[in-house]
Amino acid sequence: MKSVVDTPGSQPQPTNVPIVVSTFDLRKVYRSGFWLNQKIVSLKSCSLTVYQGETFGLLGPNGAGKTTLLKLLLGIVRPTAGRGLLLGKPLGDRQVKQSIGYLPENPYLYDYLTGWEFLELAAGIFQIPRRIQRQRIPQLLELVGLPLADARKKQMRRYSKGMLQRVGMAQALINDPEIIFLDEPMSGLDPLGRYQMREIILGLKAAGKTIFFNSHILSEVEQICDRIAILSQGELICAGSLNELLGNSNIYKIRGKGGDKDVLHKWMPNLIFSHDGSWQGTLKEDYYDFLDSLRLMEGQIISLDLARHSLEDFFIQNIQQQNTSVQSNSGYTTDGDVAAAQAKF
Repeated sequence: MKSVVDTPGSQPQPTNVPIVVSTFDLRKVYRSGFWLNQKIVSLKSCSLTVYQGETFGLLGPNGAGKTTLLKLLLGIVRPTAGRGLLLGKPLGDRQVKQSIGYLPENPYLYDYLTGWEFLELAAGIFQIPRRIQRQRIPQLLELVGLPLADARKKQMRRYSKGMLQRVGMAQALINDPEIIFLDEPMSGLDPLGRYQMREIILGLKAAGKTIFFNSHILSEVEQICDRIAILSQGELICAGSLNELLGNSNIYKIRGKGGDKDVLHKWMPNLIFSHDGSWQGTLKEDYYDFLDSLRLMEGQIISLDLARHSLEDFFIQNIQQQNTSVQSNSGYTTDGDVAAAQAKF
């Protein structure tokens, strides 16, 4: 299993790509109890980097600290220790808030308003002129797939979950933000709703927007994200691109029999032969060309699989490894994170 911890400066920075989010040993401790004498560590020494124009996915079981990290980045809560920068400014800087969009997991959207009225309200907070509002609001409604008639005439108390998510996404984009934070944007949506939300995010990605989002839908993350990070029990346990963490998507594990040994070795230098005459190896070339070559050698394929892990397998393995480490250090057994992860996925 491959695990990469991403700290600022630990990996080569993409050439000429600005950093839009960076944190340095960010930590958050909450106090509870009648006398506030009990400490709950929600986030432990988190250091990560997000580059301009990339889609960054933050994963983790319930209670891992994902929403806490998001709130720290947005300046909603203050860190107990550590520091961070958002668009080059310290976390919580008021000027930066003009350049960010945010969709909470369970947003309250003033259900006595229509979708149009709510977007006008959001635009007013950003002091967007009326003439620009009249152009931007219809454009956003078209982007998120909400009919204009529903937006103008229906109060949001009559909207479905999917319609509310669309309005929430539209308000997150009303100020044309440089970076967009999405907290579980596909939560509670049916398959069609998830597909539509994914298409919206991919459209924003194609437009060059920086997107930072939490999600439990691993299959969607795998299709959308450039890089990911996994949090468990408040600790950042790995981060990196999907190829760095899961392996290259063009590498195959092949098992077969027959063929010319010398030619097979040229395709797969790590080729291993078994007593029953079969062989197995790793192919890093286009497998269509290899299959043509194998056919000419009168060889046969027994199995052909991608060498790359699925994101779900990688996620579960990392959570299990983290829990094993915590159990050995604490001296007692708990499988809450693993159970939560397996229940979710």
